[in-house]
Amino acid sequence: MEIILKYFPDLSSEQQALFAQLLPLYREWNEQINVISRKDIDALYERHILHSLAITKVVRFLPGASVLDLGTGGGIPGIPLAILFPETSFTLADSIGKKIKVVQEISTALGLQNVKARHARAEELKERFDFVITRGVAPLDKLLVWSRRVLKSKHKHSIPNGLIALKGGDLQPELDLLHRDEYVEIYRIADFFEAVFFEEKMAVYVQG
Repeated sequence: MEIILKYFPDLSSEQQALFAQLLPLYREWNEQINVISRKDIDALYERHILHSLAITKVVRFLPGASVLDLGTGGGIPGIPLAILFPETSFTLADSIGKKIKVVQEISTALGLQNVKARHARAEELKERFDFVITRGVAPLDKLLVWSRRVLKSKHKHSIPNGLIALKGGDLQPELDLLHRDEYVEIYRIADFFEAVFFEEKMAVYVQG
């Protein structure tokens, strides 16, 4: 929890309390439904929660905005961001029902009114969103196809609506699959957070 406060010192007492509940909640649910690698659970705050919050270095979501966490798994990165942005609406979608159950249970335990869990594939979603966020779900070209069909056309943030994907390793093969006219920005997470874990981690923004 200390590592979150190191980089986000302005959290309210309520937000701090919510973040503090994440480890016991994920420990409990991870024993029943494996949504986080068991070797990673002790490093939850660095490798999962702080990693999720790297998206704030790309854009700060506005009150009233709507965000889709596509392939959310157990609620990462959507739940940490929902705590940070309580006036933004987050839809957390995954095609695996038992993972969505974890999302529902954890968001209910936290009392998050701005989280909606959806057991659905990307192509089944009918809503429209300002941004699509994701972590480790699919290559960028596939993510972009899925994202564009659910993105709103009207922009209101500091950057146009689009896809923000948390990625690791060599991105070039994925970038090569995108059309050369795509607008892409790559953010090295190690430039924001000091930890060995982030050395090869990136946040990739592709304009919708």
